[in-house]
Amino acid sequence: MVDQISTIVVGKRPQIEDCIACLLAGGHLLIEDVPGVGKTTLAHTLAMSLGLEFRRVQFTADLLPSDLVGVSVFERAQDRFVFHPGPVFAQVLLADEINRAGPKTQSALLEAMEEQQVTVENETRALPSPFFVIATQNPSDQLGTYPLPESQLDRFLMRITLGYPDRASERELLAGGDRRAAVRRLAPVITPAELAQAQQVVLAVRAGEPLLDYLQTLIAATRSGCWFAEGLSPRAGMAVLRAAKARAMLAGRDYAAPDDVQAILAQTIAHRLVPVAGAGRGPIEQVAAMIEATPVA
Repeated sequence: MVDQISTIVVGKRPQIEDCIACLLAGGHLLIEDVPGVGKTTLAHTLAMSLGLEFRRVQFTADLLPSDLVGVSVFERAQDRFVFHPGPVFAQVLLADEINRAGPKTQSALLEAMEEQQVTVENETRALPSPFFVIATQNPSDQLGTYPLPESQLDRFLMRITLGYPDRASERELLAGGDRRAAVRRLAPVITPAELAQAQQVVLAVRAGEPLLDYLQTLIAATRSGCWFAEGLSPRAGMAVLRAAKARAMLAGRDYAAPDDVQAILAQTIAHRLVPVAGAGRGPIEQVAAMIEATPVA
């Protein structure tokens, strides 16, 4: 998967590995960056490589919750209301520019992302398995955006950024053909059964007591008031552990190490935290400083 996606999204192999680790850990992925750097292309390429049922929704200011989850329509032939499921009833949902929709529409995804079900008209309907949300968003200081609430951000296992390509990668993009046409020609490289098996392997990756001690030390540091205004929740701590296990599996190991935690920590927790006043650093830089100041043993 990494090799195939790298032929479309060039020069971003570490970010691609983060994306795959997120999906193997059973989490949802948020890709944030300025327009035009390949957020949607990366999300679309991921979905095409998975071989799962895929739907894409372009989030706009006038998008309604019913446009996502579905609506009941009266069918004259059947003399009753029939539920027409929305695009959320797919195994992979690409929520493109998620922060261009209003808070009410954004919140329509909360139950789906956490419980893998939606409640419509007092009836709970299960979503397909697996169910992944791959969302893209533009920086919050751009026109026409609504910041995602903390409860929504907490549902994303990882948030990554792509950044501008280096000179060699940009030359390859300029000299190459239409990337969107290349995406449409991609074939799945993993079956749903293989994906489910890989996710079970991630769960079986060992996390020893010293690693859990180190992880708890990091979690306690976020709650100390020295680095962040509020600390990590227990759910966030479990998300870090799952992501570290997925990273270890991608490295070919059956155990997670402190290096795995450090490699995915910023992507997993920076979007959940706000640096203390006067820190002079953004969340990602603050996480890096906290790692540097926290002993492994």
